Amino acid sequence: MKKLLFGTRDKSGFLASFATYTLLISIGFIYVYPVLYMLATSFMNPSDLLDSSTKWIPSTLHIKNYADALATMDYIPSLLKNIHIALWPTLCQLVVTSMAGYAFARYEFPLKKLWLAILIFIIVIPPQITMIPTYIIYSSLKLTGNIQAFIVPALLGQGFRSSIFILIFFNFHKQIPQALIDAAEIDGAGHIRSFFRIAVPLSLPAIVVAAIFSFVWYWNETYLVNLYLGFNNSRANGGLTTLLLELQRFQSSYESIYSGWELSPNRLNEALRMAGTMLAIAPVMALYAVLQKQFVESVDRSGITGE
Repeated sequence: MKKLLFGTRDKSGFLASFATYTLLISIGFIYVYPVLYMLATSFMNPSDLLDSSTKWIPSTLHIKNYADALATMDYIPSLLKNIHIALWPTLCQLVVTSMAGYAFARYEFPLKKLWLAILIFIIVIPPQITMIPTYIIYSSLKLTGNIQAFIVPALLGQGFRSSIFILIFFNFHKQIPQALIDAAEIDGAGHIRSFFRIAVPLSLPAIVVAAIFSFVWYWNETYLVNLYLGFNNSRANGGLTTLLLELQRFQSSYESIYSGWELSPNRLNEALRMAGTMLAIAPVMALYAVLQKQFVESVDRSGITGE
């Protein structure tokens, strides 16, 4: 009984396993509960919302909520524009930050430690402090109002949280044996070829981590999109937009399509809002579901945890 409850050196006992699983299930429930609530509410009809006895299971699957939300958010064009805003800066950021991290890891140059300290200092500085000066600089360079406001800074190593990715690649490239680079140079490979033929294939875990984090951060960014592309920018005037921006404008967009009268049967309700929210987060959830295994393995191998 003692071994069963407290376990042995090689195997955990019932009490330790019970405490571990209870803690994990509790933490998981905290994160899953809002998503389950949104999903259940998004399928409810107006009568279910008014019925206090209906909490989780709707009386019928009211698919019309998703149809109305798709029309309100102009979903497919907004999705393609969101991918456009997130994908190209992410690709540019990956190329530049990986090369910068490789340079910090492999080469010695004047003030190297100072530049590393500046990178760490940039991470510590709240982005709200540099937002207005950055906007003024971008405006003077005529970068605002289009996707160049994200692509050009990413190409110059000043993309969204680029300093974090430089440190990730720096940490990973330091773990690659120098003998491999020396062997490539002996065989006639130059610095660029050694980077692309040796460092890049071996740094795939770091690339996956940086790609996912960068894409999701650009995808979820709303304030900078409004700031750099224009607060009046929207799909209504042919501008770039994101799903989260369309979710912020959900009420006004819905009332411009459907009747917004208080007594109208088509008036906006909680189920419609939840349907719009589920549609907004669905692409990122699908991305993580597809790349979950690669993401977990890459985080463990890339050194992002500080190991």
